[in-house]
Amino acid sequence: MFIRPGQTLLLSSCERCFGKIRRFASDEVVLKIIHFKCVSILLYGLEACPLNKADLNSLDFVINRFFMKLFQTSNLDIVRYCQEQFCFELTSVILARRRTKFEAKFSNFLSNKYK
Repeated sequence: MFIRPGQTLLLSSCERCFGKIRRFASDEVVLKIIHFKCVSILLYGLEACPLNKADLNSLDFVINRFFMKLFQTSNLDIVRYCQEQFCFELTSVILARRRTKFEAKFSNFLSNKYK
């Protein structure tokens, strides 16, 4: 699939945002900007694409790696705790919710179109 270029773009976007605002902004502000600017761009349209477990893990890895850098740790338990405390969902969770919504809308569209 085409996840690798998106993963690279997400990581570089996160790095750029992080580099520009890290000195001035709190961790919470950095995470909100990353979520709304970078993650949303990466996930645009992916709910309509078939993704396997490796693709989802690849997307989650980028988020985990960013948290490791932000909180200066390599401990995944600490990363998960920080994600929980900041209410930052992994991309696989966001995609699952968006896919369910997309499938419901698509099913509704088909049923209305072919009545």
